[in-house]
Amino acid sequence: MENSQVPDVVRVLIADDHPLFAEALRVTLATDPRLQVIGVARDGSEATELAQTLKPDITLMDIAMPVMDGFEATRKLREVDPDACVLMLTGSNSRLDIDRARLAGAAGYVTKDRIALDLVPAIHNVVSR
Repeated sequence: MENSQVPDVVRVLIADDHPLFAEALRVTLATDPRLQVIGVARDGSEATELAQTLKPDITLMDIAMPVMDGFEATRKLREVDPDACVLMLTGSNSRLDIDRARLAGAAGYVTKDRIALDLVPAIHNVVSR
């Protein structure tokens, strides 16, 4: 998000193929009144469609999803909207995945084991850039 103006409420799109995990993310984000979940996508293809329609301030993108993985979905989002802000979420902390996320255009990367501590601050950090 190129805009130096940080929104009062950050509009968040969640892209994750596991419904229980997506719901856990929604509950985690609900603890911060400055965050609003505006949609949930079940795969990368749906994430790109919803992002173009809903125009979130940030998309939380799982890497491993059916139909289209998070790397490809991030690339497609950034092709359509170079200012699209994507934060990758994954169970992997592999250097290769981190590099692939950055090459795809992700603004950041949070491993699922660190979500409780790191997710909300990471969202505010990348949106404020």
